[in-house]
Amino acid sequence: MARKGLGRGIESLMGEATAEVGPSKGDASLPLSKIKPNPGQPRKDFDQEELEELADSIRQHGVLQPILVRKLGNEYQIVAGERRYQASKLAGLKEIPAVVRDISDEEVFQLALIENLQRQDLNPVEEALGYKQLIEQNGWTQEELAKVLSKSRPAVANTLRLLDLPQEVQDLLAKGDITPGHARAILAVPSEEGRIALAKRVVAENLTVRQTENLASLISVSKEPKALKEPLPQSYKQAARELREILNTKVRVKSSRGKHRIEIEFGDEEDLARILGAFEHGAESEMGE
Repeated sequence: MARKGLGRGIESLMGEATAEVGPSKGDASLPLSKIKPNPGQPRKDFDQEELEELADSIRQHGVLQPILVRKLGNEYQIVAGERRYQASKLAGLKEIPAVVRDISDEEVFQLALIENLQRQDLNPVEEALGYKQLIEQNGWTQEELAKVLSKSRPAVANTLRLLDLPQEVQDLLAKGDITPGHARAILAVPSEEGRIALAKRVVAENLTVRQTENLASLISVSKEPKALKEPLPQSYKQAARELREILNTKVRVKSSRGKHRIEIEFGDEEDLARILGAFEHGAESEMGE
């Protein structure tokens, strides 16, 4: 599919018979019972209060803009306009104005995503998931996707980065408890646990984006304090000193996880033989006593 058609958006599909997605089958008033939502619709959450308000408007003025559908067998699948469809059902309508067009499976998701982006109906997480799906379905680079959506490549990259957040933080972002600015600041924290903790603090303390950035910077450069080592018993140190005098080399006692070891330093094979000889001499002396 040519990117030019997508870049022109839903309006070109609704208003031009020569749109690249295929010929129009004309305007129609279709029974709501024959229309089915698109299971791949990028937008997953519809605000119930907003739907009720739109339903009230539809009761008074009707559906002012037809929905866009494609024919599948004896039914029709929504390509764009699911919010109007849902509100029309709430309003008690039996039929809805629609534009029927021949649109391929590949184009359906792309057009639904672009419509939602144009209307700013997607939350940041839905938008990021939509970008990811377009890239995977079409094999596009971020640069190519940016051209299709008429956005800058950094804007696309920043949106996709939101999917690196833990699911708990993504949920807060989807609900609007934190903003994309907060989310990008939280991404500066290296650990998943740290990102979750900072996100919760943003919500609890109503932090600004700047405050969140400052906190994230402090967390990312701080290091976990090392556990304090318990001092070696004096008897261990004394034993190391005595061995050092007997063997005439450096001797250390080290402890780790409740276990202890003695390290004896030697220079070469000759020095090792000398140290072993000192041990043998000591053993013989003890046997002779």
